[in-house]
Amino acid sequence: MSAFKSLLRTPWFWGVIGIVLLLSLNVIKDPTYLAIGINPTTGLLAGNLLDILRVSAPIIMIALGMTFVIATKGIDLSVGSIMAVGGAAAMELLRSLNASTSFGAMFMAIALALLLGAVLGLVNGLLVSIVGLQPFISTLVMMLAARGIARVITGGQNTNSQNQPFQQIANGQVLGLPISFVAAIVIVIVVTVIMRRTALGLMIESIGVNPDASRLAGIRPRPILITVYVLSGILAAGGGLFTVSEVMTVDVSGTGYQMELDAILAVVIGGTSLAGGKFSILGSTVGALLIATLNKTVLFLGVSAAATPAFKAIVIVLLVLLQSERVRTFVLQAGRRRTRKEVVA
Repeated sequence: MSAFKSLLRTPWFWGVIGIVLLLSLNVIKDPTYLAIGINPTTGLLAGNLLDILRVSAPIIMIALGMTFVIATKGIDLSVGSIMAVGGAAAMELLRSLNASTSFGAMFMAIALALLLGAVLGLVNGLLVSIVGLQPFISTLVMMLAARGIARVITGGQNTNSQNQPFQQIANGQVLGLPISFVAAIVIVIVVTVIMRRTALGLMIESIGVNPDASRLAGIRPRPILITVYVLSGILAAGGGLFTVSEVMTVDVSGTGYQMELDAILAVVIGGTSLAGGKFSILGSTVGALLIATLNKTVLFLGVSAAATPAFKAIVIVLLVLLQSERVRTFVLQAGRRRTRKEVVA
């Protein structure tokens, strides 16, 4: 019983419940919603669940980076625009190389995108830690600047290219799972090991809890802040690669648009407080899967574009209320009072 109560207090548990409820809602509309079959064109497994996993990959990436930024009591509003920069750089390089089957071209495109993500993240980190600007202002400026950089890279036009190895990042499969999702989970595991097996994770949390006490304890906040923003930039660029590899086209206005909001929601749903401090990588991953499931559900149910934000807001608010121990306690106490009244009557 104590283990179950502890689970109820775990934010990511309610994220899992939210995913199950959304999938159940879809199954009610179409009993075959969870079916997995073979795509006759590609010969690969196909189904709604696999689609959800594929579209969750970029959200997982940016939510992972956002987790550490928020843990330091910061925020990164530029991740969506950095996704566009990473995708634009990759598409432009592949188009210029004109190597439709070259693995070398693919690796060059990936390296260039991640390098640009690291540079833009470094600028964010320097503005926050050295210049002393508020994270909200610094990353808001970068959000606008990076979108402009993406337009400069592509000449203001949507760019497409052909490279089969690169396209397989999103459309290929490993053991029946999308390669992008598998790659995202591997990255999550690697980052988790680094954060939990070294002192880096503790230093990030300590800065978020009390930067002054951390400084007195010998922790230098500036290198840590720079590190988390660089990591956020790299992961955002990686998310951009996952996004553009699906259709081999970058939309300089649409790629990564408002993805920073999905990342923040995923992190908060996963249990990382916007006030900084302790973070949950597992929680952020579950939150990203929930956001992907919610986006897919909105499309599947045919919710109009005008009503989509309201529908998503209602689902997220309900989930946050379920996470609140105060709300759960109030509901339980109300139920007990009602039960006692019925017994007395």
